[in-house]
Amino acid sequence: MSGHSKWATTKHKKAVIDARRGKLFAKLIKTVEVAAKTGGGDPAGNPTLADAIAKAKSQSVPNDNIDRAVKRGSGELAGGANYEEITYEAYAPNGVAVLVECLTDNRNRAASDVRVAITRNGGSVADPGSVSYLFNRKGVVLVAKTPGLGEDDVLTAVLDAGAEEVDDLGDAFEVVSEATDLNAVRLAAAGAGLTVSSADLSWLPSVSVPLEEETARKVLKIVEALEDLDDVQNVWFNADISDEIMELVSA
Repeated sequence: MSGHSKWATTKHKKAVIDARRGKLFAKLIKTVEVAAKTGGGDPAGNPTLADAIAKAKSQSVPNDNIDRAVKRGSGELAGGANYEEITYEAYAPNGVAVLVECLTDNRNRAASDVRVAITRNGGSVADPGSVSYLFNRKGVVLVAKTPGLGEDDVLTAVLDAGAEEVDDLGDAFEVVSEATDLNAVRLAAAGAGLTVSSADLSWLPSVSVPLEEETARKVLKIVEALEDLDDVQNVWFNADISDEIMELVSA
């Protein structure tokens, strides 16, 4: 029975992973399509599209899917949806602030799904502006670590392009800048021979709330429920969860 039980558990986990991978593909493709619609279908002249394509490829999204998304967005291919960007604000347990970024072709569905995911998991929907002031819009470039590459080397390469700080994340360097300097920092890093893993606009918290294990579980449950929604692209929150607590939660 133990063998059967183990297989059933593994199969279930694989099904969950496959489902999430499918959702991730769909979200990445949506980002590519919107970027092409907003700034044109040529990545060379549309840095947002170039970053969206790079991120999709890094997650092994098939090239055919990416190409079709670019063509739908640029109007070269029929069938493109009219996506709308909407941000919702919420509170999770312990006063944790949550920002939910959606890309949807149905505002009513998105609002309803987000509200249900939040309230069913112990959170509450907040009025616009009530938590967003706790976050700053920043550009975040991740640079892959390579032998001999140090924090100072990365900072030297990107400082003149507008980088504000470089943080060592363990397996990569995180370069933070003003949102408007994101593309300049990305180009400076690449021009210096650094390997850019991703370049994104992010909402970084100005104040963080440290959490114990029980509250961390509750907050992450809300985040997971939101990330599982098709219309949700990103979820940002200002909880500070230590590595030790995260290990306990993940166990």
